[in-house]
Amino acid sequence: MHSTTPRRPLARPEAPAHRSRSEIVYAQLKQDVADFKLVPGDRFTESEISVRLGVSRTPVREALQRLQQEGYVEVLFRNGWRVLPFDFEQFEQLYDLRMVLETTAVQRICADDVHVDRALLERIAAIWLAPAAERSSDIRQVAQWDEEFHCSLVAAAGNAEMTRVHRDVTERIRIIRRLDFTHQARIDATYEEHGKILRAIQRKRADQAALLLRTHIQTSQAEVRKITLHQVHLARHAA
Repeated sequence: MHSTTPRRPLARPEAPAHRSRSEIVYAQLKQDVADFKLVPGDRFTESEISVRLGVSRTPVREALQRLQQEGYVEVLFRNGWRVLPFDFEQFEQLYDLRMVLETTAVQRICADDVHVDRALLERIAAIWLAPAAERSSDIRQVAQWDEEFHCSLVAAAGNAEMTRVHRDVTERIRIIRRLDFTHQARIDATYEEHGKILRAIQRKRADQAALLLRTHIQTSQAEVRKITLHQVHLARHAA
């Protein structure tokens, strides 16, 4: 999926309110894709979205054009819109980049000469090192916490540019990584793996933490390779 810089709105009195409606529609449709309310292959029209969200077709069209630029949807000739299939080759490349960024961040966190945001590390430790009886099994909650865990590791390392690039990667793989939490076994494994990574960081065992993190991401990446369109449709009902 390709991220683009939003176009500058026209300078006219009604632009702020109009832009706000477009932004709301954009955010809602993107969330619908992430929550599998709209899955790859689904077709719909601007009128259907307009009625469902209670807005005119203009902000709907602008939101869809933005999603088209980002690679989420495509326009069909005289036949509405379609959610695009996943680009698995691109996901593979993004996972590789994510691995480089996160393992580098962990190495920095464990170094003695780097200013580390300890508050961020304590926040994620409170979630992932909690007793088994206090763990969440809610798919959406765990997916959100998982994303925050990895983003916090990079942010805690104190490199603003690494953090910015990593958040862009995170945004682009969000829809696919959420499928990794449709089974309880993967949720349990994530708790265990995150816990081991955090304990290694707490002991400043950089190489061990990086190896654990690399293995953790590779496991998730392997799960992505197994995903089929059928599984995506099943996830729609599990979400």
